[in-house]
Amino acid sequence: MSILVIAEHDNKALNGATLNVIAAAQKIGGDITVLVAGSGAQAVADQAAKVAGVSKVLLADDALYANQLAENVAKLIAEAGKGYSHILAASTTTGKNILPRAAALLDVSMITDIIAVEGAKTFKRPIYAGNAIATVESGEAIVVGTVRGTAFDAVAAEGGSATVEALAAAGDAGVSKFVSEEIVKTERPELTAARIVVSGGRGVASGENYHKVLDPLADKLGAAQGASRAAVDAGFVPNDMQVGQTGKIVAPDLYIAVGISGAIQHLAGMKDSKVIVAINKDEEAPINAVADYWLVGDLNTVVPELVSKL
Repeated sequence: MSILVIAEHDNKALNGATLNVIAAAQKIGGDITVLVAGSGAQAVADQAAKVAGVSKVLLADDALYANQLAENVAKLIAEAGKGYSHILAASTTTGKNILPRAAALLDVSMITDIIAVEGAKTFKRPIYAGNAIATVESGEAIVVGTVRGTAFDAVAAEGGSATVEALAAAGDAGVSKFVSEEIVKTERPELTAARIVVSGGRGVASGENYHKVLDPLADKLGAAQGASRAAVDAGFVPNDMQVGQTGKIVAPDLYIAVGISGAIQHLAGMKDSKVIVAINKDEEAPINAVADYWLVGDLNTVVPELVSKL
C-alpha cells in the first residue's frame, strides 16, 4: 500500500496536525509520501522529510499554491493521488475544505473524522456529535479520509531521512481567487495544539468581561483560549476561537470551561480532554456530567480568586 498525506503548513513550518495524520497512516501500513503544496515552501518540505516514518516528500512549489486555495490544491491532489491506495489529511478547517473536493474529482466517496484504524479499509469515526462510534469500511479503490488529530499521538518530528522530489503544478482551476486575509497574531499557544485551554461561554456575559476575567487565568497557565458557539455567536470573541462540533476539536491535558453550560455540539469538541474543570453557577449544567472537577459559583468571583492562588 502507498499512502499520500497532505501536509498542512503556512509556507514556513509544518503544522503539528500533520504528524498526527502520519501516525494514523503508519497504523494502516505501507510507504508514506507527504505532499507539500505551497509557494516558497522548501523549508516545509525539508521539515517533512525529517519526520519519522516518511518515505518521500513531494514538493509542488508554485505561486499558484501561495494561499492554498482549496480548488487549486484539490486539483493537484486529484492528479498526484491517482497512484496511491490512501489519501489522508488532518480533520481541520483546511483539510475539510480541500479533501472533499479532491475526492469528488477522483469520483470516490470519503471517510471523515477517522479516530481509529481497524484495517486497511476499515475505520472508526464518531457520529451523533460523538455520542456513538461507527465502524465503516470503504469499498473505493482509493481511500480518501480526514483524520482527527486528537485521536492519534503525533509521530516524532525528527529521525526520518526522506527524499524530496519536485512536483509540477496542476494548473489553475480557474474558479476562485485569493482576495485578502486577516491574521490574528497572539503570543498564546495555537488552540488545537495547546496543553491547556481556557474557554468561556455565554455566562461571561460580554466580550469585555471575557477578556477581563479569562485573560489573567490564561496568562498564568500559559494556556490557549477558546469559546463556546454561544459566545462566538454573541460576538464576544472571533469564530476561530470556537471549540465544538462546528468549531475546533481539542483534547488538551487540561480544559477549563468557564460559564459554559455544555451543549452537545460543544462537548463533542472537548470531551476527550484529559482533565476537564467546569466553573458554572448552575449545578445542573450538562457539562458537569463530563467534568472531572466542577465548581458551582459566580465566575466573576471564582476565577479572579483562582488566579490569585496560582
